[in-house]
Amino acid sequence: MKKTSPNGHLRKNILLLYLFLGSVSCALAQTIPEDFKDKVEKIIKVKAMTYLTIDTELKTEKRDTTLLRYFADQCKAENYPEGLAYALNQIGTKYRNTSQFKKAADLHQEALQISEEINNTEFKVLSLNMLGVVYRRTDAIKTALDYNQRALELAEQVENPSHHIKRSINVSLNCIGNLYQTLEQYDLAITQFKRALTFEEELGNKLGLAINHQNIGDCLEQKGDLEGALENYRKSLAYNEEINSDMGRVICKNSLAQVYLKQDMPHAALVLLEPLHELAQSIGDFFITSSVFINTGWSHTKLGNYDRAEAFILDGIEMARTHNMPSNVLYGYEKLSDLERIQGNYKEAYEYYKSAYEYEKQISNATNLRYMTDIIVRYEAEKKNNQISVLAKENEIVRLRLRKNQTTLLVSALIVGLISSILYILYRQYQSKNEKRVLSLEQNMLRSQMNPHFLFNSLNSIKLYIINNEQKNAVHYLNKFSKFVRKILEASSVKEITLSEELETVELYMNIENIRFSNEIDFKIAIDEGVDPDFIKVPSLTLQPFLENSLWHGLSPKEGKKMVHLNIKRKSENHVTIEIIDNGIGRTAAQTNKENRVLKRKSVGIRITKERLANFAKDYQNKFDVHIVDLFDNGGTPKGTKVILDIPTV
Repeated sequence: MKKTSPNGHLRKNILLLYLFLGSVSCALAQTIPEDFKDKVEKIIKVKAMTYLTIDTELKTEKRDTTLLRYFADQCKAENYPEGLAYALNQIGTKYRNTSQFKKAADLHQEALQISEEINNTEFKVLSLNMLGVVYRRTDAIKTALDYNQRALELAEQVENPSHHIKRSINVSLNCIGNLYQTLEQYDLAITQFKRALTFEEELGNKLGLAINHQNIGDCLEQKGDLEGALENYRKSLAYNEEINSDMGRVICKNSLAQVYLKQDMPHAALVLLEPLHELAQSIGDFFITSSVFINTGWSHTKLGNYDRAEAFILDGIEMARTHNMPSNVLYGYEKLSDLERIQGNYKEAYEYYKSAYEYEKQISNATNLRYMTDIIVRYEAEKKNNQISVLAKENEIVRLRLRKNQTTLLVSALIVGLISSILYILYRQYQSKNEKRVLSLEQNMLRSQMNPHFLFNSLNSIKLYIINNEQKNAVHYLNKFSKFVRKILEASSVKEITLSEELETVELYMNIENIRFSNEIDFKIAIDEGVDPDFIKVPSLTLQPFLENSLWHGLSPKEGKKMVHLNIKRKSENHVTIEIIDNGIGRTAAQTNKENRVLKRKSVGIRITKERLANFAKDYQNKFDVHIVDLFDNGGTPKGTKVILDIPTV
């Protein structure tokens, strides 16, 4: 079980070099600049009492532990406890971010003791929250929750909270959200993160916005909403780029890569992960660094580079074990187990699985889970009790008023009648609005199928045949065009048609559009045996928008061979899959072309089709799924797009 990675010794030597250079730089930095000494003397003389005042003065130096220790020593000598508490918390944060958790906890604990002695709420809340973050990073959930809960309760008691108290409330909410996340209560966690997000927007705190979008993305990823996760990770990365945070960049790009791996896009994941190795190690946060290395190993596993995969995963596990991060050790063993299983080494896979299970028990033992659940119940119960208390007072007022009113029964009956009438009116309005929406979708669908661009293109192509005296071609395509228009008009008047009729319409459409491409497009329809399109119902005019998208955005800008294949396969007894595969330029390049285009064409056909499928599924209690997949070659270069529609047969 205790394998050593091929490049493990080299990485250890690199880490030792970092430590050596760090010690040398600290030795060189012992000389305190005179201007900083003057600044410290000025701060101590004024003896500011609030976090914001001190932080404003020391904003540029608060990441330098040497200068902060000098400030702490001067505060202790001059009996300035607020400054000392500030310095200890900042130094503790620096140690936490370099995975020196024991030193960080001791410093935050000392700052908390000083804050309690001087009864300074701001610094008490700050110290409690920082202790919670440290213990959460080492998976000591029970202890972390204690500190964050105390911080939140203390902060919410302040009648006129300062800017820093409001920030501390957001930190507490964020930590409680992480607790729900640990318990896999992702919706509750997202509620907390969104609440904190609202407050951070009010405060204009871009770091807080980045952190909360990152956390929401992680919850959505765990729920399986990978597109939602990507959206929030990208927002977080944008904020981190704006504030120039290397730590934020590493975390966001690692999360984006992890989603790409779940989407089976290892090339895209490696593009993000490989530049992070050196940057993550230079930051010194081994929590995120170990995760980056494990995800790199996972990428190589998917690409079949098994030796490299093992080396990276083992390095990640070693970092996590050395710095007491059991959740990352668990993650690494899971990926090692998958690696051995893929290679057919089932005994080794089982051993790694057992190791992962042992770490999982260490993290999520029953005592911690019961304790966390009790705390959550108590916290939610307190909120509900407060709400019930308010409602009880309001109810008492209403009861006293009703006692004086002799016409209570009549008023109640009138209220019930009025509410019933309002509800009925609202229901009828909802029905009417829904019917109008469906009608609007159908009309928009028809407009999408018969857009002027397509009509003029087709007619111009036929006109060219006439001008060139190609009468047979002109008559041939004019017949196809008239037949296609007739089918569009007929299909738009019905809710559903057979798949065979839909395929006939699609074939007509592709034949007509192929004129514009000089018949260069290789269009084929393949139907598996056992699939009878005459007995499969689909919403009318479903496939054309996807084909139009392939032609307009994928194949139109492409040079050389052009291909669109439509495959119909049996997925299960009650489902078939329709695949539309093109060898176009891919969605990323198509989006770039679209943004650079002077005349932009607004594409609504696919959105309308998805809404129609959703309504169709709701009416028939069936499930329709639409997936769009980017295709890549072995070198990671885009080679087209695949649209997958899952259609029920009953």
